[in-house]
Formats: sequence, structure tokens, C-alpha cells
Amino acid sequence: MILSTTESTSRYDHLEQMSVLEILTNINNEDKTVPHSVEKAIPQIEALVTQIAERMKQGGRLFYIGAGTSGRLGVVDASECPPTFGVSPDLVVGLMAGGDYAIRNAVENAEDDTEQAWQDLQEYSIDELDSVVGIAASGRTPYVVGGLQKAREKGILTGCIVCNDGSEVAAAAEYPVEIVVGPEFVTGSTRMKSGTAQKLALNMISTSVMIQLGRVKGNKMVDMQMTNYKLVQRAIRMVREETGIGEEEAQILLEQYGSVRRAVEAARKDI
Repeated sequence: MILSTTESTSRYDHLEQMSVLEILTNINNEDKTVPHSVEKAIPQIEALVTQIAERMKQGGRLFYIGAGTSGRLGVVDASECPPTFGVSPDLVVGLMAGGDYAIRNAVENAEDDTEQAWQDLQEYSIDELDSVVGIAASGRTPYVVGGLQKAREKGILTGCIVCNDGSEVAAAAEYPVEIVVGPEFVTGSTRMKSGTAQKLALNMISTSVMIQLGRVKGNKMVDMQMTNYKLVQRAIRMVREETGIGEEEAQILLEQYGSVRRAVEAARKDI
């Protein structure tokens, strides 16, 4: 059996004999290589984002499917879209093997079920305008492979984020993103460099898609949800910068209209 890159032996040994400083420095040195690996995959990410955005402009949704760390990263990215961009929680959805319980707990054998991902997706009445992105560091997770294969059979756009070349997951996806980061500091611990690479790619995918959907204006999150004091203050600052009005007036408009975008539009009508 050919050993995958994500399972290959660490470049470091005798980790237990290292000082804390040596451990931290070596982890950091490995982490520094990740953005360069992501950079090489930008053309693949661009192709995937272009296709996703095109469908979402027509009313489609984005689904992430994964297991373990990969699944959790998808759930995190999806859950951050509503507060950041003011979109509905069902526009970007993260699904993981074992369900929501698996976000905090290991669910035995959940990722080995090739049928479950498609069953999970069907609960959302998925159709041809939607997109499914499988996330799997190893590139061989059955839950992800099966979900992508079935989605593709049904004419649904499929993509993936994997950290090995030539994987089953990549073969199942129409638009694969392959980010090969090399051996982990702790052999096989793909929550480390592989997880970082996946997080960076997910940031790029969701943010660029939301920009394409008009959810960012200039460089501001004009549709963000104002759910705490920090975000209210940020919103006030954005409205003032855009319109030149005072703090009190900006706050009143935000309370009245509920978003930076609408508050700015209202302020400009009155100017």
C-alpha cells in the first residue's frame, strides 16, 4: 500500500525530548509552509468559486460535507456566514458525519458510511442550483466520497478540499482543490497543517463568494449582524465613515434600519 502524504512520517523525531521552545518553533516553522501550498491551489479555488457564485446568484446554496476535523471546519465556516454577511443560515450549510453530536464528540464509524452524506443532503431538498464541497484531508473519507458521487450523478456541482494528490475524493469532485502540505509535525495529525490549509481555503471560498453576491461594499461587512457591543460600535463607525454624520445619528439609524447598508442608504437620502 502506498503511504499518503498526510500519513507520511514527520520530519521531526523524539518530540518528547524537545524543550517547549523547540516544539513551538518547529510547529511554527511547519505552519509557515502552509500558505505557499494554498497559493499553488489558487487556480483550482478560483474555478470552484466561480461555479459556486454563478449558481448562488440564481438562488442556489452551498453545502460542506466532511468528517472529524474537516467536518468541523466546514460547520464553523458555514456558521460564520450569517453573522458576518447577514445571510440566511440555510444559504451555507455545514454537514458532518455523525451529525451535530459529532461536532464535540467522536462518533464511531460515522465517516465510513458511504450513503449517509447523501441522506443528510436530501433533508435540505438539494437540487441542481446547489453546490456541494467535500472536505477531507486524507481524500478518502467514505462519507465524503459517497456524498460527492451521488451529488454529481444528480447534476449538482461538486468540489472538494483535500491534502493528498490523486485521491478518491478529488476523483469524485468536478472541481477538486488539492492542497498538499506535506508531513505533519506529529505524524498523521491532520488537524495541524492540513486543518490550517483547509481553514484558509474555506475562508477564501466563502468570503469571495459573498463578495460576488454583493455582501461586502468597499471593504466593509455592510450586512453583518450587530449581535454585541463591539459589532454595534463597528457598525456606527462604518456608517459615520460612509456618510459623515454624527455618532448619535448613526446609532439611531442603525436601530431603525437594522443594518449598516440600510442605515447608510437612509442617511444619504437625507443629506
